[in-house]
Amino acid sequence: MQRRRRRVVVLLRKMLTCAICVIALVALLSVHVHVPVFPSFKVPDFADPYKLPTITQQHEIKYQILSTEQSWTEELAPPHLSQTPLPSRKLDVTGGNSNSNIVKLWKPPSNRDFVPCVEPSSNYTSPTESRGYLLVHTNGGLNQMRAGICDMVAVARIINATLVVPELDKRSFWQDSRFLPFPFWKLAICLCINFLMIEMRGLFSTFFVCSNFSDVFDEDHFINSLANDVKVIKKVPKELSTAARAVKHFRSWSGMDYYEGEIASMWEDYQIIRAAKSDSRLANNNLPLDIQKLRCRACYEALRFAPQIEAMGKLLVDRMRSYGPYIALHLRYEKDMLAFSGCTHDLSLVEADELRTIRENTVHWKVKEIDSKEQRSKGYCPLTPKEVGIFLTALGYPSSTPIYIAAGEIYGGDARMADLQTRYPIMMSKEKLASVEELEPFVNHASQMAALDYIVSVESDVFIPSYSGNMARAVEGHRRFLGHRKTISPDRKALVRLFDKIELGTIREGKSLSNKVIEIHKKRYVIFFFLGYETVCHFFLFGI
Repeated sequence: MQRRRRRVVVLLRKMLTCAICVIALVALLSVHVHVPVFPSFKVPDFADPYKLPTITQQHEIKYQILSTEQSWTEELAPPHLSQTPLPSRKLDVTGGNSNSNIVKLWKPPSNRDFVPCVEPSSNYTSPTESRGYLLVHTNGGLNQMRAGICDMVAVARIINATLVVPELDKRSFWQDSRFLPFPFWKLAICLCINFLMIEMRGLFSTFFVCSNFSDVFDEDHFINSLANDVKVIKKVPKELSTAARAVKHFRSWSGMDYYEGEIASMWEDYQIIRAAKSDSRLANNNLPLDIQKLRCRACYEALRFAPQIEAMGKLLVDRMRSYGPYIALHLRYEKDMLAFSGCTHDLSLVEADELRTIRENTVHWKVKEIDSKEQRSKGYCPLTPKEVGIFLTALGYPSSTPIYIAAGEIYGGDARMADLQTRYPIMMSKEKLASVEELEPFVNHASQMAALDYIVSVESDVFIPSYSGNMARAVEGHRRFLGHRKTISPDRKALVRLFDKIELGTIREGKSLSNKVIEIHKKRYVIFFFLGYETVCHFFLFGI
């Protein structure tokens, strides 16, 4: 009887597998193949992945549309920009302010003799013979995945594993609700192949990978950069397709003892260990200095964006710089952020109800009941676009300041942005700086669009996040690593009190408010500066 039941189960599984294969094949064949007419990128060889090209290199970046080849400055100017030619000189960003005040606004902070310190110590050795293979499934958005990948590089070193190029989170990589149209056929094929990979015990994993690391990052550079640290391969060898493997949820914020003990002992029974999640799996403190340095090398040297993303990012940076020194504003005021945080200040009852419904229906968000007023008073809410405008004005940035909006779709659209747009009319985004044809290769991929914002933000003269999320911390850390570029992190808790007084009419915008805001953030910078990483060395001058 038991044998008959097993046969029935096996038969049903085979039938289901065949049905899924047919569905995937039909979905693939039914897709209309569209070859977009957009320029091909020629990426110059830059020593620093975020260093802007020289004037000579800029002239070498050329693109081809149909049969005509021109420089990008003539050929790729999007229609909404080319109709009104840019001025021959950079726009005046002084706004009538004195030169000394302007210098302060844009001047980067002193590095206080702190410099990047990522070179391994003299005791650091090349990787020894690997004990097995580490598969990694990253989770979260772009910057959460970046941090997780860096942690997994360090974990591979600790447990003496060969790291297989990580799989990216499909939910974030292929699509999210901000970008339409949704490519359902891609998701269907990915799900089908994943099912087949499970059913066939990894047999198909060597032929198809849904979440392609190389679409977002420079895969070969990643492998070569880490050659002296960890052995990295693109896929598990075919002969190990049926090898003993384990799926393991690594414990959050774990240290050396956990990985050298519990995880490393698994090599006695398994040849392949698959990390089900990658975020926050490794402790930040009490790790050997060489492991901390390895994390930094992985993050700032090995994880370079794919050539087509870097090329487009540099193009956006160059077009933004044509307006003069600019601020990159990470305006975290999207629907998902507001729903998650429970922040409804200045929203209508209908909007507040919509956000509450989203939060209640999102299973993996644990906190459902949130007091919006309490959240805001504690500084846990992102600044609204209107509040950001008041903040920038109080700091002294004139209305002629170019601002790049690094964000998805702002909740409330143009109406919510109206006040900020009135204060700062030169407000740009990737969608405004580039044509539809130029963004077409990236527009259906949330992580690739986020990568473009990341590049423009890292290269900005001043970076200001309206909320301290993953991207804000990642960009601030990268800017500090590249030379302490200026970042202003708003003290939301203190600012909310001032904004409320403005609404009550007990204080007005002007010199008094400006002095208060500037004083708050002078002190705040000193606090944030000394929260440095262990991979930043302090050189004492003159041997003192």
